[in-house]
Formats: sequence, structure tokens, C-alpha cells
Amino acid sequence: MSVNPANGLIEPAIGDSDAPEKNISSDSHRDGHSPRDEARPRAGKQPRQNNQPRRDRRDVHGWVVLDKPIGMTSTQAVAVVKRLFQAKRAGHAGTLDPLASGGLPIALGEATKTVPFVMDGRKRYRFTVAWGEERDTDDTEGRAVRASDLRPTAEAIRALLPRFTGVIEQIPPQYSAIKVQGERAYDLARDGETVELQPRPVEIHHLSLVEQPDSSHSVFEAECGKGTYVRALARDIGRLLECFGHICALRRTLVGPFGENDMIPLEQLEALCDRAASGEGSLADALLPVETALDDIPALAVTRADAARLHRGQAVLLRGRDAPNSSGTVYVTVAGRLLALAEIGNGELIPKRVFNLTGLTASSARSHERV
Repeated sequence: MSVNPANGLIEPAIGDSDAPEKNISSDSHRDGHSPRDEARPRAGKQPRQNNQPRRDRRDVHGWVVLDKPIGMTSTQAVAVVKRLFQAKRAGHAGTLDPLASGGLPIALGEATKTVPFVMDGRKRYRFTVAWGEERDTDDTEGRAVRASDLRPTAEAIRALLPRFTGVIEQIPPQYSAIKVQGERAYDLARDGETVELQPRPVEIHHLSLVEQPDSSHSVFEAECGKGTYVRALARDIGRLLECFGHICALRRTLVGPFGENDMIPLEQLEALCDRAASGEGSLADALLPVETALDDIPALAVTRADAARLHRGQAVLLRGRDAPNSSGTVYVTVAGRLLALAEIGNGELIPKRVFNLTGLTASSARSHERV
């Protein structure tokens, strides 16, 4: 995988717990919002152009992990995938900035009920830092606010990385989606206001220097938890090195259970949809099962009789020697098919979210790929 330092890429508020996003869309879009997303009209019925009838939507259930190209917003990506599948409902699991590339998991249909499990998972990024300038946006789009002729050695960089590993205190970028007295920080910054953002604890599981193609650029890999700003890492490392720096390239390579092997480029997805429309393939081949998002949650199989009770929203007593003695969240299956998310407690299985997977779902081949 190559990273081009000439591409100006930044990371928005990835998994920002203080500013949760409305990123599920049905026929009236309420997709995720990025600081640089294009302006959108208020929700409501839009006039149909040329009096063309609305295309019939259908039930589609599963995950598409788009390898999002540079220049496309997360909102646009959801709209494109939703249109290709003619799906009734879609949403993404964590905004990826227009100037970044890589994994954007898009949930279709009943998979939208599992979005929080993906957003709470780890993220992995490969990013390039340009040394010599700190910018107000912490990326190439901003204006320079500090400069230095110093350039760091690989040894000096590696010596600092342990200070940015584990649970650390991080001040979000001025241009971020953090809310300050009801306003987004990036809106205030655009209006010329200086906002004092408070440091927040974030967890960096892994941070390494991958390569140093020249004295002015360094390539890193980071694996981090919810709420981490990669731009802030570049800014803070540059300040300690006294050479200053900003992000100039960013690619997301992991989101929760979805890695690069799960990603599909937009061109490939469009070609698959064209073949499916002509009867030469199936859109199901592009889908991953709904339960892929639940990889870290125990599965519990139930009988058809118990499944019927759960489907009606009724609790099921757990008894007998095969009854689980644990507690917490499980996903429930019947005859190998996802049925519900449920909680085990006080000897009962209590349904929380019931799935109705009638419609287009992942092909059996995709379902067994990850087994």
C-alpha cells in the first residue's frame, strides 16, 4: 500500500462520543455529517425532476465495506451505495473525511441496527505527516500558524512514540465536530473564534513509524479507540519535536471487524451491479452478513419455539444443563439464522433488537468467507 504525501488528507471526528451522528438514512436522508460535507437542504420531500417516478426501493440487509475514494464525502458514499442496491435504508459506521481514503462500512436494512457495535470498535490508520509547518486545521487545507526549519530523525520520532501510546490526554483540533455551547467547533473556527477545547482521554493501542521517505515526511500506522483524532497526534508530535507538522495523507485500514480484505472499490461495486442488472451475477455477492458486525459478541442458538417468543418481544426462560450461566449481550440464532440481539439476566433471555431479514441478504459464499 502506498501513501502519497502530496494528497492533502485529514481525519474528522472519528467516533466522536461527545457528538454522536445521525447517520441512518431511509427515503428521507439523515446521513452522517463531516466538517467538510457539502451543504444539504433540510429534510423533506424534494421535487422529482422531469416528473420521473420514484424508483422502487427494496429490502436489502447486510454490510458493504466501501473502499472510499478521495474526494467523496461519507454522505455521498451512502447515497451511491443505497442507489446501486435500490435499498430502503442505509447508514455508515463512522465518518471518513472527503480527503481521506479507505474503509467506510455502510449498513443496509437491518444491519443499521448493529452500527453502534462497529463504531465502538478499534480503528487503524496509515497516515503521512509533513514536517515544518503546523496549520490551523492540522491538515493541508489550513493556513500555516507555526513554522520551523528543523527536521526530525527517525530515532527522535521513535523515542517519542511511547508518550502517545496507551490512554493519553488529547486536545481535539480547532476544526473538529466537538460541540461548544451548542455550536460545532469547526463552525466557530471558521468564524474566526478561538475555542478553548478541553483535553479528553483517548486510547492509542499501537503507534509506529513505518517509513521516512525523505527528511520532510514520515509515515505512521496507528490503531486507536473511539474519539481519537489522528490530526491531533501529528500536531502534538510535531510540537514536542519542535519541528511542527500536519497530516498530508490518511487512509483508514480497519474499522471494528472490517479490514482491507473486506473493502470493495466503488468501480468494482458498480461493475458488479451492472452485471447483476443483466442477469450475470448477484448483488448478494457484494454483501457481508448483518452479524459480521457482532463478531465480538457471543452467539446463542435457540429452538424454533423459543425463537417465536423472542420474535414477539417476549422473554425466554433459560433452564436445563445447556443453559448459559453468563450474563450480558448475545446475538441469538435459530437454525443458523440471525434472529435478535438479547440480554441474559436473572435466568432469562430478553430480546432488545429483533431482526427481520426478509429480502436480499449476503450470499452463502460471503457468509462462509469469514467463518
